[in-house]
Amino acid sequence: MPQLTEERSIGDLFGQLTQDMGLLVKQEVRLAKAEMSEKASRVAKGGASTATGAMVAYVGALAIGAAVILGLISAGVSPWLAALLVGITLAVAGWVMLQQGLKLFKDTSLIPRRTVESLKDDVQLAKELKP
Repeated sequence: MPQLTEERSIGDLFGQLTQDMGLLVKQEVRLAKAEMSEKASRVAKGGASTATGAMVAYVGALAIGAAVILGLISAGVSPWLAALLVGITLAVAGWVMLQQGLKLFKDTSLIPRRTVESLKDDVQLAKELKP
Protein backbone atom coordinates (compact mmCIF):
# COMPACT_ATOMS: atom_id res chain seq x y z
CA MET A 1 0.00 0.00 0.00
CA PRO A 2 1.54 3.30 -0.99
CA GLN A 3 2.19 5.87 1.69
CA LEU A 4 0.75 9.28 1.22
CA THR A 5 2.93 12.00 2.53
CA GLU A 6 1.51 15.42 2.67
CA GLU A 7 3.46 18.32 3.89
CA ARG A 8 1.39 21.18 5.08
CA SER A 9 2.56 24.65 5.86
CA ILE A 10 2.38 26.13 9.35
CA GLY A 11 -0.30 28.50 8.03
CA ASP A 12 -2.41 25.55 6.84
CA LEU A 13 -1.97 23.80 10.19
CA PHE A 14 -2.97 26.90 12.15
CA GLY A 15 -5.91 27.42 9.80
CA GLN A 16 -7.08 23.87 10.47
CA LEU A 17 -6.51 24.36 14.21
CA THR A 18 -8.63 27.52 14.12
CA GLN A 19 -11.43 25.67 12.32
CA ASP A 20 -11.23 22.79 14.78
CA MET A 21 -11.31 25.15 17.77
CA GLY A 22 -14.34 26.92 16.27
CA LEU A 23 -16.12 23.59 15.88
CA LEU A 24 -15.16 22.65 19.42
CA VAL A 25 -16.58 25.90 20.80
CA LYS A 26 -19.85 25.32 18.89
CA GLN A 27 -20.09 21.82 20.33
CA GLU A 28 -19.45 23.15 23.84
CA VAL A 29 -22.21 25.72 23.40
CA ARG A 30 -24.61 22.96 22.29
CA LEU A 31 -23.63 20.89 25.32
CA ALA A 32 -24.19 23.85 27.64
CA LYS A 33 -27.62 24.51 26.11
CA ALA A 34 -28.63 20.88 26.48
CA GLU A 35 -27.41 20.71 30.05
CA MET A 36 -29.13 23.96 31.04
CA SER A 37 -32.34 22.82 29.38
CA GLU A 38 -32.26 19.60 31.39
CA LYS A 39 -31.70 21.51 34.63
CA ALA A 40 -34.43 24.05 33.84
CA SER A 41 -36.84 21.20 33.16
CA ARG A 42 -36.08 19.65 36.54
CA VAL A 43 -36.58 22.98 38.31
CA ALA A 44 -39.88 23.57 36.48
CA LYS A 45 -41.17 20.10 37.38
CA GLY A 46 -40.12 20.58 41.01
CA GLY A 47 -41.79 23.99 41.13
CA ALA A 48 -45.05 22.75 39.60
CA SER A 49 -45.15 19.76 41.92
CA THR A 50 -44.42 21.92 44.95
CA ALA A 51 -47.07 24.48 44.02
CA THR A 52 -49.74 21.86 43.34
CA GLY A 53 -48.95 20.00 46.53
CA ALA A 54 -49.05 23.24 48.50
CA MET A 55 -52.50 24.14 47.16
CA VAL A 56 -53.95 20.72 47.95
CA ALA A 57 -52.37 20.71 51.38
CA TYR A 58 -53.71 24.21 52.03
CA VAL A 59 -57.30 23.22 51.23
CA GLY A 60 -56.94 20.08 53.34
CA ALA A 61 -55.44 22.04 56.21
CA LEU A 62 -58.34 24.50 56.10
CA ALA A 63 -60.89 21.70 56.31
CA ILE A 64 -59.02 19.88 59.07
CA GLY A 65 -58.43 23.14 60.93
CA ALA A 66 -62.12 23.99 60.82
CA ALA A 67 -63.01 20.50 62.05
CA VAL A 68 -60.49 20.68 64.91
CA ILE A 69 -61.68 24.15 65.90
CA LEU A 70 -65.29 22.97 65.95
CA GLY A 71 -64.26 19.88 67.91
CA LEU A 72 -62.41 21.97 70.50
CA ILE A 73 -65.38 24.34 70.82
CA SER A 74 -67.76 21.42 71.37
CA ALA A 75 -65.32 20.09 74.00
CA GLY A 76 -65.69 23.33 75.93
CA VAL A 77 -62.71 25.42 74.73
CA SER A 78 -63.61 29.02 73.97
CA PRO A 79 -63.79 29.72 70.21
CA TRP A 80 -60.95 32.25 70.13
CA LEU A 81 -58.59 29.91 71.99
CA ALA A 82 -59.51 26.96 69.76
CA ALA A 83 -58.78 29.04 66.63
CA LEU A 84 -55.50 30.29 68.11
CA LEU A 85 -54.28 26.78 68.99
CA VAL A 86 -55.12 25.40 65.56
CA GLY A 87 -53.62 28.46 63.83
CA ILE A 88 -50.32 28.15 65.67
CA THR A 89 -50.13 24.42 64.96
CA LEU A 90 -50.77 24.91 61.24
CA ALA A 91 -48.31 27.81 61.03
CA VAL A 92 -45.52 25.65 62.49
CA ALA A 93 -46.38 22.74 60.18
CA GLY A 94 -46.42 25.09 57.18
CA TRP A 95 -43.04 26.55 58.10
CA VAL A 96 -41.50 23.06 58.28
CA MET A 97 -42.93 22.14 54.86
CA LEU A 98 -41.73 25.42 53.39
CA GLN A 99 -38.19 24.75 54.61
CA GLN A 100 -38.26 21.30 53.00
CA GLY A 101 -39.42 22.77 49.67
CA LEU A 102 -36.70 25.41 49.72
CA LYS A 103 -34.09 22.73 50.41
CA LEU A 104 -35.15 20.92 47.22
CA PHE A 105 -34.49 24.09 45.22
CA LYS A 106 -31.12 24.64 46.88
CA ASP A 107 -30.04 21.08 46.07
CA THR A 108 -30.55 21.68 42.33
CA SER A 109 -27.44 23.29 40.88
CA LEU A 110 -27.93 25.39 37.76
CA ILE A 111 -24.25 25.24 36.84
CA PRO A 112 -23.64 23.10 33.73
CA ARG A 113 -20.90 21.04 35.40
CA ARG A 114 -20.17 18.75 32.44
CA THR A 115 -19.70 21.76 30.19
CA VAL A 116 -17.43 23.50 32.70
CA GLU A 117 -15.26 20.40 33.00
CA SER A 118 -15.15 19.99 29.23
CA LEU A 119 -14.15 23.63 28.78
CA LYS A 120 -11.35 23.20 31.31
CA ASP A 121 -10.09 20.26 29.27
CA ASP A 122 -10.32 22.33 26.07
CA VAL A 123 -8.32 25.17 27.61
CA GLN A 124 -5.66 22.73 28.76
CA LEU A 125 -5.48 21.20 25.27
CA ALA A 126 -5.21 24.65 23.67
CA LYS A 127 -2.35 25.53 26.05
CA GLU A 128 -0.52 22.34 25.11
CA LEU A 129 -0.94 23.06 21.39
CA LYS A 130 0.23 26.66 21.68
CA PRO A 131 3.62 27.13 19.97
